[in-house]
Amino acid sequence: MELIGAIWRKSTRSGVQGDCVEVADNLPGVVGVRDSKDPTGPVLTFDPQTWRAFVAFAKQH
Repeated sequence: MELIGAIWRKSTRSGVQGDCVEVADNLPGVVGVRDSKDPTGPVLTFDPQTWRAFVAFAKQH
């Protein structure tokens, strides 16, 4: 899946070394996740509901 128009962002809690993931959640019906060190590499995609459930779970743990 090509994410044309994706706006990638890192968490404000990311370290200065940039070893983190980036998320693009500005597209309708899909959320992209990629490795910030390899921006042209593979992208995981999730539907928005699944992504919200993952984030909610991660915040609890």
